[in-house]
Amino acid sequence: MELIDSLEEEYRVDSERIYLTGLSMGGYGTWHFASLNPHRFAAIAPICGGGLPYHMRKLGHLPVWTFHGTKDGVIPISESERLVEALKKHGNDSVKFTVYPEAGHDSWTEAYANEELYSWLLSHKRQKPKQKK
Repeated sequence: MELIDSLEEEYRVDSERIYLTGLSMGGYGTWHFASLNPHRFAAIAPICGGGLPYHMRKLGHLPVWTFHGTKDGVIPISESERLVEALKKHGNDSVKFTVYPEAGHDSWTEAYANEELYSWLLSHKRQKPKQKK
């Protein structure tokens, strides 16, 4: 967070449009980092990652598009599946999950080549937390 804070101070950053993505262990990091800072990001796009379903309760409001290859021999697709299920359980019905049937662990090549991903990211602005009364 210190890096993002310093970039916002030094450069002209639209703080309403900060997105988070990562692949493999970075996919795990994307899920985890978003759960630690759920109102800092406009949207996240984890690729072939995983994490703790319990933390998905914090991401019920956050736009999420996750990707995974069916033939991933490094991180099983079940890692993404269980997080998507947990998100839906916690009210995130808009979560997108793209499965590449022929992709192995390198599902990021197809994901990052998908121009729709960038349009989707840019269509989101950060949602401020609701004020408690």
